[in-house]
Amino acid sequence: MELPQPQASAQSPSADEAAEAEDERRRLRRLQILVNMVMSVISQDPGMTAEEAAEMAANTRRAALAMFPGKELAFDLIYKPRLQRVIRERFHLQ
Repeated sequence: MELPQPQASAQSPSADEAAEAEDERRRLRRLQILVNMVMSVISQDPGMTAEEAAEMAANTRRAALAMFPGKELAFDLIYKPRLQRVIRERFHLQ
């Protein structure tokens, strides 16, 4: 007796979908590392000015949108508040 074979497209993701998901995970991890490094530099660099910190945050946003085009809202909801908090705390802004 022969068992029916599961259909690859209906049961499991294709190789292209798996590769795309892996690429997205890799880009997301790179973005998380980037944001963490920028936050660390902003909070620890004694010679950094508030303007330089704001420019670093803006550059981080540009890099994130280059990695994830069209995801401005996601960046603004997830990472922008974290960067703003570090800048406010570091430079005692209101």
